[in-house]
Amino acid sequence: MKPPAPLSVLDLVPVSSGSTAAQALRNTAELARRTEEFGYRRYWLAEHHLNPGVAGTTPALVIQLVAQATRTIRVGSGAVQLGHHTPLAVVEQFGLLDALFPGRIDLGLGRSGAPRTGPGGGPPPPAAPPEPGRHTPEGLYIPPRFTGFARLIHSPRFRLQLGLLQQPKAETPDYAEQIDDILALFAGTYTDGEAEAVAVPGAGADVAVWVLGSSGGQSAEVAGERGLPFAANYHVSPGTVLEAVEAYRAAFRPSAALAEPYVLVSADAVVAPDDGTARELAAGYAPWVRSIRSAEGAMPFPTPEEAARLPWTDEERALVADRVDTQFVGSPGTVAKGLATLRDATGADELLITTITHGHEDRVRSYELLARAWAATA
Repeated sequence: MKPPAPLSVLDLVPVSSGSTAAQALRNTAELARRTEEFGYRRYWLAEHHLNPGVAGTTPALVIQLVAQATRTIRVGSGAVQLGHHTPLAVVEQFGLLDALFPGRIDLGLGRSGAPRTGPGGGPPPPAAPPEPGRHTPEGLYIPPRFTGFARLIHSPRFRLQLGLLQQPKAETPDYAEQIDDILALFAGTYTDGEAEAVAVPGAGADVAVWVLGSSGGQSAEVAGERGLPFAANYHVSPGTVLEAVEAYRAAFRPSAALAEPYVLVSADAVVAPDDGTARELAAGYAPWVRSIRSAEGAMPFPTPEEAARLPWTDEERALVADRVDTQFVGSPGTVAKGLATLRDATGADELLITTITHGHEDRVRSYELLARAWAATA
């Protein structure tokens, strides 16, 4: 059996029902300290906006909070969304973090921000009907790909968010160009042909640059062609994780950063002493995902009792089925076995675990139980 890949943490800084963003941030600092003790390799913070149930709006600021609360664990973004930032702003922010916490900072980059459009700027053409769900030879479930992203992107709420996050009439540059600009600014080699730009802090910073992606599209190709490590999102888009890692490996070219491809794969997981308790703790996950995919924005994470009282339609259950069916929920042994299947099916070098429960101590315990079970599989 292949030895266990290292485990890392992805934290959205979730706000539980009845709690506050301030408490969510205090919980993040505490969780970071504890997961460092448990042996997790890195601690990443996501970027989300206008979500009542998510307080992680600004990765660089929360990275500083986490890095100050810990000693050795790597801390980074999962991911900075380049549709909302300029390359220079990103390099200066993360150069500053590296100056404060040298050798510990990861910069994960995402492409989200600008809506995908079809010819003439209209809605994108309808996606091809998804293939039915299937299991890989290793036993990993690959659900039908989610086809509702276009509806989300063209919702009034998304348009409002985009308008608030970008200057009027601003256009997002090509993603590959943004990545190249960031790499050049970190290397201290940026020029427009007439003048040079040196970011201080930033130039020469010891920041590990990553690319995150959910499909076999531009993100995977850019990461591979530039020889950067790649994070594939099984927890966001489980139906396309295999095509994402395959496209990355096919495009990979050795670089100064990497001689061989390096793949990190994300997963949602909730671990408890037994399967029944874990299922109860995870009960709020389905309505939480529904609130996101219905374009309402992530709701404060409900208690199991609150989740049980929420009404459901068949259409809503179908809306979240791919995410619910691929969440790893159960006892330590159950979840460790499932994650081993994910590792083997994707060839992951590392796994990035995101866990959300209503109770903070339940969340801490989930990470602790998983770390012990995972180490025992070595």
